[in-house]
Amino acid sequence: MKQLTSLFAAQASWISAHDPRLRLSAAAVFALVTVNLTHFVTLSAAAIIAAGLLVSSASRTQWRNLLALESILLILLITLPLTVPNGLALAVTIWLKANAVGVMVLALVGSLEPMQFGHALARLGVPSQLVQLLVLTIRQIYLLDQEFIRLRQAMRARAFVPRSNRHTWRSYGWLVGMLLVRSLSRSQRLLAAMRLRGFHGRLYVLDSGQWQRHDTALALGLMLLFSGLLATDWWLR
Repeated sequence: MKQLTSLFAAQASWISAHDPRLRLSAAAVFALVTVNLTHFVTLSAAAIIAAGLLVSSASRTQWRNLLALESILLILLITLPLTVPNGLALAVTIWLKANAVGVMVLALVGSLEPMQFGHALARLGVPSQLVQLLVLTIRQIYLLDQEFIRLRQAMRARAFVPRSNRHTWRSYGWLVGMLLVRSLSRSQRLLAAMRLRGFHGRLYVLDSGQWQRHDTALALGLMLLFSGLLATDWWLR
């Protein structure tokens, strides 16, 4: 878990100084506002706002995530005009909305540590069981990734070279099988460790984050900005 935390700590920026509850709420409200915009001007403005926030706070990892998002949207932008009447306008609209929402989520939520994310959800009233499931899932995904890297290194150490043959597919099958077996073993050890530490089906929120004045200022500013987008979109209709 310390290694996982360090990955997010390296992404610290000015946005990290704000309360996680504000960042989650702002991302959710921005998504609701953006999906209800209909005019090209306001959609472009929303995308520019999100991009500006990401540029001012992004890390290298967030840029890689953005590249993956853009690759998927590019396929949509190319194929939709060929299959749907007036598809170009529809594709551009979807592209702008998805870009604006995705970039804003990356900017506000992308640098949150898993425990910060879980604590923020709990303090916003999300059911505790859902929060626990999310936090444990994030941790397990990280452990699976580390286990996969170790297994791939072991295969390379034994001179494995992937080819399009039966031996390669059989090796990949063993890789997936071993990954599932080891993930089950790791999850059982994790549960045993939690029980030894007094876990009784509930993760307690122990963070000491406090709402600050600069959080209130940012919340008011974002509220005015989002309201302005909706009002401008309504006026342009």
